Amino acid sequence: MLLQRKWSTIRNYFNKVEVLDAKTKEQLCFLDKVDPHSTIGDIKSLFYKSYPQWYPARQALRLDPKGKSLRDEEVLQNLPVGTTATMYFEDLGPQLGWTTVFFAEYMGALLTYLLFFFRVPYIYSHTQAFTSSPHSVVTLACVCHTFHYMKRLMETIFVHRFSHGTMPLRAIVKNCAYYWGFSAWLAYYINHPLYTPPSYGELQVKYALFTFAMCEMGNLSIHMSLSNHRVDGFRLRRFPMPTKNPFTWLFFFVSCPNYTYEVGAWVSFTVMTQCLPVAIYTLFGFIQMTIWAKGKHKAYIREFKDYPSVRMAIIPLIL
Repeated sequence: MLLQRKWSTIRNYFNKVEVLDAKTKEQLCFLDKVDPHSTIGDIKSLFYKSYPQWYPARQALRLDPKGKSLRDEEVLQNLPVGTTATMYFEDLGPQLGWTTVFFAEYMGALLTYLLFFFRVPYIYSHTQAFTSSPHSVVTLACVCHTFHYMKRLMETIFVHRFSHGTMPLRAIVKNCAYYWGFSAWLAYYINHPLYTPPSYGELQVKYALFTFAMCEMGNLSIHMSLSNHRVDGFRLRRFPMPTKNPFTWLFFFVSCPNYTYEVGAWVSFTVMTQCLPVAIYTLFGFIQMTIWAKGKHKAYIREFKDYPSVRMAIIPLIL
């Protein structure tokens, strides 16, 4: 009798998880004796054993068919479920890691620009094939553009510490089209045989180059600071703070100074080249980075009660 009661207690200690298809509501899997301390990541691994074609990165599990996807680190016993949890599964499609994503985006943008700089045949007239521009700003713009994306590639290898997140393959195609397409558009006009230098000549170019270099150094400094704020790809439970590096002092005023410096670099590149497509690309980039910065800023405020009130999202004292 005592043994039977003990076995009953052990059985009640475990949870059961039912996984249904989010679209058809068909039962895909029933997991018995799941430890209540298990994370969603653990449940995905158990589900993967039954369906090897759906590795954990492809899985989205929700408590409601149209609800928000559960994060991998969420714990089963902390969810609003009973002893039997019903979860809804959605296939996110093929996934690629962030390193692969960034390499595809940045390497493509880098090489696309160089095709126009070296004026390979069939881009401009055949008489202009493999010729060079007489304007030094064109060469300088190529150096800056190449440096920018080489820096991004080096950061991907040596600086950024990624979590186990992935991106859907279809999203990568869209992102690559954005980076490669804009890179080709900018390069076509900057390297065009009819391109004219900036209105204020060398003075405009030199000031823009100096600002560009400062913003690139600032962006790198922030990325290195944020990398030190992570352990094995996961952010420490503390918001970023300025360090002895002067470039990080922008943390006193904004939550995402890496985006501030990034926008500054592209504004400088716009002034240097005085090219309308560059200005449009800078505007689009600023809009997207502002959305990201506002989201991160709100997350910091929500998570940390002592978050500095003077900080804005991306532009000091303004936005």
